[in-house]
Amino acid sequence: MKICIPTMGDSGLDDVVGEHFGRVPTYTIVDLETNDVKVVQNTSEHMGGVGYPPEIMAREGVHVLVCRGLGRRAISMFTETGIDVYIGASGTVKDAIAAFRQGLLQKAGADDACGRHAFRDQHHHEHHGDH
Repeated sequence: MKICIPTMGDSGLDDVVGEHFGRVPTYTIVDLETNDVKVVQNTSEHMGGVGYPPEIMAREGVHVLVCRGLGRRAISMFTETGIDVYIGASGTVKDAIAAFRQGLLQKAGADDACGRHAFRDQHHHEHHGDH
């Protein structure tokens, strides 16, 4: 099973879980069966590129997204792509994988969306100062 974790760099298992899913520079993908680690650049529209993160994950064969939190629309997009979302991750990629394996993360549904990301037409990022 391949899991993806939004990350702040390219340090693999030692990298830090990113806070804002769509704006992280990288996604770290870990195959839990082979322990292979792959770092993929975030080339989505949020970063001035093309497409959306669920499309990037689907191309990489990801089954599960593990992150801190996610907006309602993003949760829905991942679900439609067949990728399960687990929220509540923090620390390093290693920490997030351990929490996932131990069942400490919550499987996300539409009701679990981050408050500040709940509605796209009200999508503000005061904490980033870009709107």
